[in-house]
Amino acid sequence: QVQLVESGGALVRPGGSLTLACAVSGFRLDYYAVSWFRQAPGKEREGLACISSSSGGTFYTDVAKDRFTISKDNAEKIVYLWMNNLQPEDTAVYYCATDWTAYCTVNYGKEFRGNGTLVTVSS
Repeated sequence: QVQLVESGGALVRPGGSLTLACAVSGFRLDYYAVSWFRQAPGKEREGLACISSSSGGTFYTDVAKDRFTISKDNAEKIVYLWMNNLQPEDTAVYYCATDWTAYCTVNYGKEFRGNGTLVTVSS
């Protein structure tokens, strides 16, 4: 069964850091690229980062490029998103997803996603 399951969402104080994890099953991380995106209430989805399949090349949108880092463990089938200096505007549900391509695309995972994990940044 193909699944992506996010975890690690939490309540974080402004300026704090958090690492999210995405456990995948039913497919291999060295075959397909995986992305992270987020969606805040009442707002459009916002692509964040992507990691390609075999090369592990990483790509970031402007929102994420200075504070977020995507990485993966192919053997454990987990994709991580490390987030630094979180601010209240980072509050959102964070999703991992795939477009079923080997390389990252500008879609940042519109084809298949997990159920998300909530990150709340508040003092």
